Amino acid sequence: MVASLSDKELADRTAQGDQSAFLALYDRYSGRVYALAVRIMGDPMLAEEVTQDTFLKLWDRARQYLAERGLLLPWLLTITRYTALDRLRLEGRRPVLSTADDPELLWQKMPDPASQPDEARWRSLYLIVQALPAEQRKVIDLAYYQGLSQSEIAETLSWPLGTVKTRLRAAMESLRNNWLKED
Repeated sequence: MVASLSDKELADRTAQGDQSAFLALYDRYSGRVYALAVRIMGDPMLAEEVTQDTFLKLWDRARQYLAERGLLLPWLLTITRYTALDRLRLEGRRPVLSTADDPELLWQKMPDPASQPDEARWRSLYLIVQALPAEQRKVIDLAYYQGLSQSEIAETLSWPLGTVKTRLRAAMESLRNNWLKED
């Protein structure tokens, strides 16, 4: 059965034009792609379009996926992020800035950590991000999900550029150190 194949096997078969392999990847990852798209776009309808565009890019570019460079899901989420940010720029819109009260749509779509080891790692990343100080979480959100440059973050938050750089560097270092501890 196609759905039981590994990501690499599915990507290889998708690159060869196998529609059933492509649909298996869609079934496996469309929820997470959509969740990230909603998080960035702030609009479910636009997020659906970004999800569709992301999977069209997967269909066209499956040959570009190299399993030796990393897992398929982060590669696919990177495509999603760039697709969403490009869409926002094309429309001349700014990403929707979240508040601390917003639901974490990206993480709510994640399956139960007990379901698979990869799922548990994604859930642990969420917990690591949530453990960051609020100022560091805010700059991570603006830089990664909203696609803002450090200068734009400084302007948005009315912080000095040096403060933004320091907090972003500290957040990334903390995430890296805590993520590596999980292995």
